[in-house]
Amino acid sequence: MPAVVADTLTLPRIARADPATVTDRPVRSVTTAPAGFEGEGFPVRRAFAGLDMTTLDPFLHMDQMGEVDYGPGEPRGTSWHPHRGFETVTYMIDGTFRHQDSNGGGGLITNGDTQWMTAGGGILHIEAPPEELVVTGGLFHGVQLWVNLPRANKWNPPRYQDLRAGETVLLSSGDGGALVRLIAGNVGGHVGPGSTFTPITLIHATVSPGAQLVLPWRNDFNALAYVLAGRGSAGAEHRPIGTGQLAAFVPGPGLGLGAPGGSGTTVRVAADERQDSHAPNLDVLILGGRPIGEPVAHYGPFVMNTRAELLQAFEDYQAGRLGVVPTGR
Repeated sequence: MPAVVADTLTLPRIARADPATVTDRPVRSVTTAPAGFEGEGFPVRRAFAGLDMTTLDPFLHMDQMGEVDYGPGEPRGTSWHPHRGFETVTYMIDGTFRHQDSNGGGGLITNGDTQWMTAGGGILHIEAPPEELVVTGGLFHGVQLWVNLPRANKWNPPRYQDLRAGETVLLSSGDGGALVRLIAGNVGGHVGPGSTFTPITLIHATVSPGAQLVLPWRNDFNALAYVLAGRGSAGAEHRPIGTGQLAAFVPGPGLGLGAPGGSGTTVRVAADERQDSHAPNLDVLILGGRPIGEPVAHYGPFVMNTRAELLQAFEDYQAGRLGVVPTGR
């Protein structure tokens, strides 16, 4: 799992919190992602399956794509399809993926790169492995996250952010046992490169066996931890978590939904001392955001506030008002 690697001993460290003034958020639930297929048949794990929108808000959907080692001729992608009303965040860990959209955005992403597409009022796009990967086969592993847009931004013009691996902010845990890749948001005064309409934080952390990661967390953000690989625990009570499982933490006091007296100011994950040979560390996505708190009408590739807006999205797509597939594609 290459993504971006670095010597944690040379990186800026996330300041250790004073144990006397902070508490860890407990875990509300642990769920296991079911396996499925997306697009033209590439395997995914549906990370958010079984959770309600109140727990996920402002997030909508997340797939772990792979990890799969394709043979020649096997790599798959998606066909051209529309989106409206939200953002797609595609983070590649291993392998290469090509994105193209009707607004002129796109390009290749590979180890540690992120493509952030704001569909806004409407866009068409396609995601597929490049021809050379189809011919040779190879390792493919990534994540796609859907982030909702507030009502005020659902009709914004489409926008595309190409975040290269070298732009990711690299940090170390206080004891040097975890590598933290900050893609978006603010952690301990460090700011990631992703620009978001709704305040969120998105992190990919690699935690060494026996080490732990304690992150200061905004009390008006929800918090989720999804295990890409490895075994460990989450939260104040050290709930066991493993590959393909999602820990949802109790809401913070700033959301008005937490436990009496507040539910903690830090998010904690820890790696088991013993890991499997094919997954030597705990690799985990940690994400959270400030809930939008608006009605959600969601069907297929459209996420709006009302059923009437969904119907309008389908009519606009069929009438060609969401964009045109570039000639020759």
